[in-house]
Amino acid sequence: MTAVAVKYPEFRELKVEVLAISVDSNFSHKVWQEVELSKMVETGIPYPMLSDPGGKIGSLYGVYDDEKGVDVRGRFLIDKEGIIQAMEILTPPVGRNVAEVLRQLRAYQHHQRTKELMPSGWQPGKKTLPPETETLTRAGHVWEIWKPDMAF
Repeated sequence: MTAVAVKYPEFRELKVEVLAISVDSNFSHKVWQEVELSKMVETGIPYPMLSDPGGKIGSLYGVYDDEKGVDVRGRFLIDKEGIIQAMEILTPPVGRNVAEVLRQLRAYQHHQRTKELMPSGWQPGKKTLPPETETLTRAGHVWEIWKPDMAF
């Protein structure tokens, strides 16, 4: 959450809304913000932290652990039509990668503008694949325009 807070201006430049949701109460969020998060990020978390008592939202997204009464770590990229474009669910030992979330957001937005497809590891300015309709006609020939080493 604090890594997202540090990169929050980049999310805003992309016109992305960020929400944090957990089963914790608003009071818990306030205390956590004051006691912990504000010490890692000077201004604290600049986006809303929402409370989902009982895990109703977490259940809808498949991240609520009913046995423990908590949400596992998850992130969802949801487009303007409410469709999940990407998701990642991680257990507590591994944190999320904010750079990867930003890369994916840029890739989806590039696709929306151009209809081009972004191959593995795509970064802005790197080679894309033609729009899906054209790529389908290239089946068996994608190797001519994209190589695995381009993913790195």
